[in-house]
Amino acid sequence: MLKRFFAFAVLLPSLLMAQHTIKGTFSPPEDYKFVLLYKVTPEVSEYVNNAEINEKGEFSFQLDSTVVEGVYKLVYAIPQEDYNFDVIYNAKEDIELSFNSETGVTFQSSFENKMLASYTNSMSMITHSIGKFFREESKDKKALEAIFKTQREAQGYYENATSETIALDFIKANKPYVPSKAEDAKTYTDNLKIHYFDAVDFSNETLQSSDFLTERMFNYVFGVSADSTDEAASYTKNIKDFGKVLAHAPIKIKKRLFTDLWQQMADLNFESVANFISENYLMDLAVSTNDQELLHALILYTNTSIGEKAPDFSIEIKEKEELVAKKLSDLDVAENYVLVFWSSTCSHCLDEVPQLQTYVKTKENGLIKVVAIALEDEPYKWKDLTYNYPAFIHVYGEGKWENKIGNDYGVTATPTYFILNKNKEFVAKPEDFEALKEFFDAEE
Repeated sequence: MLKRFFAFAVLLPSLLMAQHTIKGTFSPPEDYKFVLLYKVTPEVSEYVNNAEINEKGEFSFQLDSTVVEGVYKLVYAIPQEDYNFDVIYNAKEDIELSFNSETGVTFQSSFENKMLASYTNSMSMITHSIGKFFREESKDKKALEAIFKTQREAQGYYENATSETIALDFIKANKPYVPSKAEDAKTYTDNLKIHYFDAVDFSNETLQSSDFLTERMFNYVFGVSADSTDEAASYTKNIKDFGKVLAHAPIKIKKRLFTDLWQQMADLNFESVANFISENYLMDLAVSTNDQELLHALILYTNTSIGEKAPDFSIEIKEKEELVAKKLSDLDVAENYVLVFWSSTCSHCLDEVPQLQTYVKTKENGLIKVVAIALEDEPYKWKDLTYNYPAFIHVYGEGKWENKIGNDYGVTATPTYFILNKNKEFVAKPEDFEALKEFFDAEE
């Protein structure tokens, strides 16, 4: 018995020793310091390991038998959601790659990753040939049919070559619409849109564990028959069509994809489109999954959208040398109101708030009234500073980042600006002081 135990004790460490490696080179090397490895699942990204990137840009991960096959993500900078790329690890082969921020990732070894990259490149070149044919308005139907034949054969080749691999899931899901005969440009474009998601299985866990579904969605919404004369309307129409495609998709995938799309529209300042997604899809999904954090974010975004009434809060103003308690909604002293969320401990604020005061003085009396909400941990320094800005309406935001006013406006940094009209409706949310000046200067 003792001998058997000893043999197992010796064997176990050898089983857990490195089986394969993921290694590579980042360039230019001085731009990179570390790389993190995550195993991606449909629900979460699980941390695996981290490695330093040396002065030559080299890194290496030693993977033992506990690291199972699947889709992995290499993160090389912060924020992690922006600076990463996927790799396929099949637990059968080493992976060697090179990465450059301009050219992306190139695989030197790993059959699956190289085949997927080769497939993507081949199909891209064929798509370029189709586009060139239609741009040149060629009438040679046989030439077009030959391109379609090449596309069909390329798809078949890569599907056969990657049989029983993880890469096959991506290749099959990316299968394009290929006509059986020549079509004119409009018919072909219309059919591309109709069949864009035909090969995509939204229940496939490999696809769910990668960026594939999100990228496919973005390509459709932003790239398929977009009307440059009214982008918001074009995007909204594409989102309606995409919603039909997702009708029978798993609810967790619906929520993830619509959340990504909502966030993208919010980041691009397409408020009407973001609110359309929220009202028609995402709000119901947040409620049905009891996602209170998402629900709060959606409500907050809607409540602070252009055209909405600004959330109300209490203020004190001087009337006949006496302080009188009022609400923001009660103010009737200007055509526009600038709400600035600032802090006495914020260096940018201490630079910009004096500039704001100087700028407002250059404008016609009654055009702009500043309401300055200071997010503070304690009032003493703030109170002293308020005497420098006698024309402002000052509000003490006790609790700093836990202050209700700041939370109602979704403030996460100082200074943050909002511009309201005389009815206390949002008319602009300038990113900085320069954007605030541009708004008012353009009104003149």
